[in-house]
Amino acid sequence: MGKVRDLAERLWNGEESTERLQPVTTVIGLEELSAGLAFVASFANVTVLDTEEGLVLIDTGSFFLAANNHSQIREWSSRRVHTAVYTHGHVDHAFGLGPFEEEARKSGEPLPTVIAHEALPARFERYQLTAGYNEVINRRQFGMAKWPTDYRYPDRTFQKELSIEVGSEKIELHHDRGETDDHVWAFVPRRKLLCTGDLFIWAAPNCGNPQKVQRYPREWARALRKMSALDAETLLPGHGPPIFGGERVRQALDDSAELLEYLFDHTLEMMNAGARLNEILHSVKAPERLLARPYLRPVYDEPEFIVRNIWRLYGGWHDGNPANLKPGRDTDLGRELSELAGGASKLARRAEELAGAGEYRLACQLVELAWLAAPEDAQVLALRERIYSERAERETSLMAKGVFRAAARGR
Repeated sequence: MGKVRDLAERLWNGEESTERLQPVTTVIGLEELSAGLAFVASFANVTVLDTEEGLVLIDTGSFFLAANNHSQIREWSSRRVHTAVYTHGHVDHAFGLGPFEEEARKSGEPLPTVIAHEALPARFERYQLTAGYNEVINRRQFGMAKWPTDYRYPDRTFQKELSIEVGSEKIELHHDRGETDDHVWAFVPRRKLLCTGDLFIWAAPNCGNPQKVQRYPREWARALRKMSALDAETLLPGHGPPIFGGERVRQALDDSAELLEYLFDHTLEMMNAGARLNEILHSVKAPERLLARPYLRPVYDEPEFIVRNIWRLYGGWHDGNPANLKPGRDTDLGRELSELAGGASKLARRAEELAGAGEYRLACQLVELAWLAAPEDAQVLALRERIYSERAERETSLMAKGVFRAAARGR
């Protein structure tokens, strides 16, 4: 059993945990799963089909691991890349084709044909408009130093479904909104192979990322149910190891769908009853039996963020608190409350007491206000760094950890 298969088995059986082996950042390398099928377990996974006409890549990987993925695939097969499918336009999935195209230009071979959903070009255009912002948030979340500004646009796009044949391989492509509006998943009938992109990532669905654009929980759950209804025997995800065996594949997909459906239904129920966002956030909790699944732990995104995203999608940005509709400056509020408390340092010390009692939500709110009121106060700065550092260590999701660690560093 290779490293990828071994990890898949250990994670499924609970012998290993995604808390330690973060599915988004664990890099293992290429493993042949069967004749003509390779899986590159990378920062974002790449599936490679070897056909008589050339290789088909389902996702191409990240720009910062492009050379590494290229060399591993080339050790496995020397055939030219005939077709590349982007499951979506995120930079860890659609930015690894460069070395293959450079190789094709030098040898005089045709460039690969790139296929994606019709919404993907608009995503690339948005990335160009917001390159600075994306660099800021991805540095905070991943330590990524540079945001790419050069994009390989698709040669062919489709709207809902597209069936392609390369060599003896028929590949069925389907579009469903989920993590993104341009998401594509693929099914290879002959191999009973399902490639989900980021609709499955060995973690609670990334459906609430607080620093990214809209996600689509209801459509995502429907896509998972569609995939579950197929006779897939192997699931190759966007992140994390494969899942082998039809029963396991269906269980993982159905559990993921149920989690999204539960959060969606209960959030909408409270919205329709007139509840404020804050009340909903503290009331709607995902079932523990689902979060306990080895493939649904909140190690990247988390249910609370998904609830926020559902509100944003169906209720807009106003949270129902009239004081938040047109608020004063945070710095002004910080100064007012610091004065009422007897000074910024006193407010910060109260935050320290709350943190000591495990009340980190309130502690962070108070120490942030104290810092806004007195950003040069050494005592306040030290307490702010300590409280955010402690909170980061207690969080489960990579997103929350990234934001709180950045705050602790003064960012």
